[in-house]
Parts: sequence; structure tokens; C-alpha cells
Amino acid sequence: MAPKPKIFVVYTGGTIGMRKTPDGYRPETGYLQDLIRQIPRFRDPAVPDFDIEEFAPLLDSADMHPGHWLRIADMIRLRYDDYDGFLVVHGTDTMAFTAAALSFMLEALAKPVILTGSQIPLEETRNDAQHNLLTALMILGEYHARLHEVMVYFADRLLRGNRTTKVSVGDFAAFDSPNYPALGRVGIGIDIDWRRVLAPQPRPGPPLRVVEVGAATVAAFRVFPGLKPSMLEAVLAPPVQGVVLECYGAGNAPTTNPEFMRVIRDATARGVVIVDVTQPLQGSADLRLYATGRALADAGVVSGYDMTAEAALAKLYYLFDKGYPPERVGELMQVALAGELTRDEHPAHTPFRAEDRT
Repeated sequence: MAPKPKIFVVYTGGTIGMRKTPDGYRPETGYLQDLIRQIPRFRDPAVPDFDIEEFAPLLDSADMHPGHWLRIADMIRLRYDDYDGFLVVHGTDTMAFTAAALSFMLEALAKPVILTGSQIPLEETRNDAQHNLLTALMILGEYHARLHEVMVYFADRLLRGNRTTKVSVGDFAAFDSPNYPALGRVGIGIDIDWRRVLAPQPRPGPPLRVVEVGAATVAAFRVFPGLKPSMLEAVLAPPVQGVVLECYGAGNAPTTNPEFMRVIRDATARGVVIVDVTQPLQGSADLRLYATGRALADAGVVSGYDMTAEAALAKLYYLFDKGYPPERVGELMQVALAGELTRDEHPAHTPFRAEDRT
């Protein structure tokens, strides 16, 4: 009989393991592990073996920053050869940012990484925590040889990590992947859509590499009616290297405002990479479609196509911290490196090219 798969669990904090206190829910060291030990289903033969290592201190995910992304990535790297898959237990507020960042930082990933959490703590009688944890573990155990990317599992759906965004505070279905179909759905059975998953790394392939991020200076700015160009100018001021510009519709902005356009042109002339993404959840920021978009492109703005704002921000961190010059960063922001964007009419992701990840 083949040995049971082994899963390494990185527990960062979040609602899932919180305890109710007079001051509200708080994460508590060791509490999630204590609760899991009290639930027989986690010892069922269908569940893979797993080990848990938690952050110290545990974090509300609102406190997450790029240094924590690096910490998670390093925990995975150090145990990469000893486990078949990896589960990151994380708060929901910034889970999409972490999932997107890990999808770029973990280069040559040949094993599955799933992020999950819950809307209600595991200690509550009625919760979504037990189902999310158990199902994520079982997906990792069953399909560890065929899944090779960073994903989010939540409320019966397996989503590509860098396509995920949080869409609800109060529903169990807290996350969605508006511009890319779910990789899998869970009902009576677990159904993986193998047409949608990233192709596996060649074997034997290169070893896992972790790209350190956090040194770059990047930002995000949401366009709104009546914005003063000076507000955007402050965001684009040195030492910023890249900005995610959340625009209307297909990437539109007030391009008839000469001061707005001057601010854009001055920034791109200094080498600031401005990436245009769309504010609506569904759709693509393609600067070739409308005159306003073309004006932005002529001023040096690049299309983010259907990337989420979370993925675009994480990708800017990644590319600048890899040491690419601004011109190359602008080019690679428009290329799918880890399935994070779709260009034109293509129904599936554009597989990343090896030369773009070196």
C-alpha cells in the first residue's frame, strides 16, 4: 500500500482559529490545533497526514504585508522536499493578495499550494471552517501529483489564486474568480476541471525558487469622478516605481483633462510603470478599444487586461524585486506568467514561458 500523502499546514491566523473573548474574537496560540484534535473527522483514513506550524504571533490578515508573504514562501521552501502539498490557513481580508503574491514568488512550483480560511471560527457550532479545512486537505492529498499551482479553496470551489478576489463579507462564498472559471467544484464528489489547471512543470525540473519581494515601492489608485490630478500626482511621486490604476470600464479615465494627462506622462517619462486594470469585477482593461484608452497607452500606460487589482499589485512587486528595468516590467505585466491574465479572445490562460520566469 502506498504511503499516505503528507501535507504541511502554515497557519497564519485569521477568523478560522479565533476564540471568543469579552473584547471580540481573537487568535490564540495553539487553539486551532486543540480544536482539530477534538474532531474525529480530521483523523479519518481519507484525510492525508498533516503537520501544522503556526505564525508567532498569529495575525489578523489585515496586518499582512509582503514580509509575511516571504515568510510563508520560505516555510514552504524549507519543507518542500518532505511534503506532498501545502495548505496556508489565512484570514479572508487579504487572502487574495497573498495567493497572488505566492503564485509569482514560488518559481518552478511543482506541488500544490492551497489557501483557505473561514467566515465563522471553528469553535462555533455552525461554521464553514471544518468543511473548508477538511476539503482543502483532501484535495491536496488526492490530487497532489496533478496540481502544480497556488489556489484558493472556499465554499465548494477551487479557484486559481491569482484570479481570486474577495466579494462578500457575510456570505460563506466569500471569494470569486470573475474572469477565469473555477478549477474545481465540490459537491457529492470533487470535480477538477483539468482543462483549466496550469500545465505541470517538466520532470525532473528545476528546484523551487523563492523570489524575495517587498523592497519595491508600488501603489494602487482608484479613478473616480471629480478626482484632482494632484491626488494622483502624489501617488506617482518618487520613489514609487509602479502603480495599479483602477479605471472605468475597458480601462477608461478622464483623458480630456490636460492636467491629468500631464501627470501620467510625467510619471511614465520618469520610468514609473502604470498598469491599467478595470474597476468592474468582470471584463478586461484593453487600451486598444476606445479613444480614451489609446490616449492612456500613448502616454505610456500599459494594459492590465483582466488581472485583478490584487494580482497586478503583487506582480509589480515581483517584477521590480526581480530586478527588471521599467521597460521590461511594462512588457511582462502584459504577459501571463502564472495564468493571471487572458488577452484578446483566448478562452484559456496563456501559459508562461520559461524565459519570462528567469
